[in-house]
Amino acid sequence: MSEKGSGPVARTVLQQCLQARLQVKPAEEDSEAQFVQIDRGMVIYICFFKGATDDILPKMVSTLLNVRLCESDSGKMVSVLELPGSVLIVPQATLGGKSKGRAMQYHNNISKEDGLRLYGSFVSLCEKELTAAASAEGGAEVKHGTYGNRQVLKLDTNGPYTHLMEF
Repeated sequence: MSEKGSGPVARTVLQQCLQARLQVKPAEEDSEAQFVQIDRGMVIYICFFKGATDDILPKMVSTLLNVRLCESDSGKMVSVLELPGSVLIVPQATLGGKSKGRAMQYHNNISKEDGLRLYGSFVSLCEKELTAAASAEGGAEVKHGTYGNRQVLKLDTNGPYTHLMEF
């Protein structure tokens, strides 16, 4: 966790979804656009700040996958692991923005290289946790966006249940 008084090292936004589709590669002359898609579950937008290290990742993954923010068929609030649901992870550097006048600044964001490494580790830990918790029903999976690229998201939400969490 971050040292006392130094502020958060990561910011996430969680959104319950019925379906989410993310374009991870735009169409080019010789190829069609590429997409990843999940059905029922949760979209996690994530941004790392200066000072973030691998030490924070296990706590983040545990908290995000176990917090009861998904609505079950019976209306009871359960975790995405209990649902069981899929997870779409979207790198979102703009979560680190602060307004200065009429412009946004991102001086507190982690370097692109360190952010890419932490993002990759975060995705891997989520995949491990979801695979370990997947029940016989199966179908739950982790999909993710491409770090450092603009991406197009289509989201069908049943709420909207949107939650900001900092670590």
